[in-house]
Amino acid sequence: MDHSHEDGDSAFGFEGTWQEFAPIAFTNLLLTIVTLGIYRFWATARERRYLWSRSRFIDERLEWSGTGMELFIGFVLVMVLFLLPFFIITNVAQAMMLRGEEAVGIAITLFSFLFIFYLGGVARFRALRYRLSRTRWHGIRGGSDNQGWLFGLSYMWKNAVGWLPVGLLIPWSMVSLWNERWSKMSFGPFDFEANADAGPVFARFLLFYLLPFILFLAAIPLAFAGIATDLESIEPGAGFILAMIASIFLFYFGLGLIAVAFYAKFYRVAVGSTRLKRLQFRFGASTMDWIKLLLGDVLLVVFTLGIGWIFLSYRHWKFFIQHMEASGEVRLDELTQSTTRTAGHGEGLLDAFDVGAI
Repeated sequence: MDHSHEDGDSAFGFEGTWQEFAPIAFTNLLLTIVTLGIYRFWATARERRYLWSRSRFIDERLEWSGTGMELFIGFVLVMVLFLLPFFIITNVAQAMMLRGEEAVGIAITLFSFLFIFYLGGVARFRALRYRLSRTRWHGIRGGSDNQGWLFGLSYMWKNAVGWLPVGLLIPWSMVSLWNERWSKMSFGPFDFEANADAGPVFARFLLFYLLPFILFLAAIPLAFAGIATDLESIEPGAGFILAMIASIFLFYFGLGLIAVAFYAKFYRVAVGSTRLKRLQFRFGASTMDWIKLLLGDVLLVVFTLGIGWIFLSYRHWKFFIQHMEASGEVRLDELTQSTTRTAGHGEGLLDAFDVGAI
């Protein structure tokens, strides 16, 4: 049986409502407070079961099969196997520096932070692998047999290369890591293919990169205008202060807008270069769509005195699904179950380092 999808329609759809999500969000918040944070693992699983169950791909809704216990066990394992030794090692390093062995202490400290940086890359890889392995469509799941240990090394050196030349190669490192991570994933019997090009992303990044210099040059006339105003003002200095405030506002506001524009472009290019067998994916969110999402988040949290934070996962997932597109065809007779191994615990590394979801 074939499921073809043309460009005219959206293969993805979201059919949930915030009214349905609200009881889940408020119950999760209450139970997380009562249990001093322990319930948040089960809260995450409960949210995902709802969000996945309201997300449609072509003719079938998604299903989340992960559990809160998996996430809890993953977090505990990371605390015991990684973070606890890290704190012990850093304390040992401080003790050695106090005893006068500064070189050894500094070397140990540097190694421990490099190790945490490495684990951050492993976390991103294993979190995606875990989420694909717990996502089902027509009963078929995704995953990867790769453990992510080598990706952690790639994450380190590619980020270093991206930042070393004054940050100019950051787009290359982001695109390269996206390609490497997704190319090691699969869904059912099919492997993902990701071959995004950093060129279009770099053009947008260059605007973000040069903006501080442009704004600095633009601030010079403002400063002179402020000084000129002071010469005619009863209160000397007021014009200059106002000019400085305007310059600072323009700097951060302009930099923020260009940063959003850069990330919107990156996501469109990265997703648009990702394939699964005959399926070609696209992400249609424009820069303005991202700005509306982020401004809505801020207003929701501010005007609800922080309570609206519990709805951010709903807003972000809905945004992701509604702007995701796919074209091509899926042949269900070819779609056999994935043979990749499934981990017995959840994304503990990701949770420990508080890395974002989508």
